[in-house]
Amino acid sequence: QVQLVESGGGLVQAGGSLRLSCAVSGTISRFNVMGWYRRAPGKQRELVARILRGGNTSYADSVKDRFTISRDNAKNTVYLQMNSLKPEDTAVYYCNAHDIMSDYWGQGTQVTVSS
Repeated sequence: QVQLVESGGGLVQAGGSLRLSCAVSGTISRFNVMGWYRRAPGKQRELVARILRGGNTSYADSVKDRFTISRDNAKNTVYLQMNSLKPEDTAVYYCNAHDIMSDYWGQGTQVTVSS
């Protein structure tokens, strides 16, 4: 079974930066999509960013031009660089691996942005 482990979350002041990592116990190139999602208390989980197997990326409008998703296939790791953080970015961030048959999720890492 594939396992995903997120790291890099924490407490940061508004305007600061964090980089999240998602280490995958498998070969990430076999997944059609790797993505980052987030969930704030009382809110539905939302897609933040995704990267396709071919390398194309997409972002939620709320994070576009501030966040960057990337991957290192040799390390089977996906990253989310978060710059210019805002209090509304506060959430638990989850890594996801998706293909036509399966979805795999990490347990999440907390990101808290103070005013």
